[in-house]
Amino acid sequence: MNESLDKSEIYDRFTQVTKQTKDLLDNMEQLQTRMTEILEENAELSIENEHLHQVIVKTQDQSDPSELSNPRQNLQKLYEQGFHVCNEYYGKRLERNESCTFCLDAIFGRHQK
Repeated sequence: MNESLDKSEIYDRFTQVTKQTKDLLDNMEQLQTRMTEILEENAELSIENEHLHQVIVKTQDQSDPSELSNPRQNLQKLYEQGFHVCNEYYGKRLERNESCTFCLDAIFGRHQK
């Protein structure tokens, strides 16, 4: 009777290992599919990123070097409305007909390459 029990246990254990192996294989197939999707997405994003870099470089090459960037234009508008835009006095009102070298440097100073 002991020998019969051992054969039954062996068969049950073999069935269990077979099921675990099938589950592992299914998991590996799912991981492989997901990894393929991720690698394809990564390749697409790399191509798109390179294209965007080329567009940026082309846009920068075509832009007028004397033209102010949008943030500097915003600072210039604030300055023209009578507010300091420099680090020293930012947000304070300019006196009538007052000019501020620090503000002008913030707007135009490091603009030229």
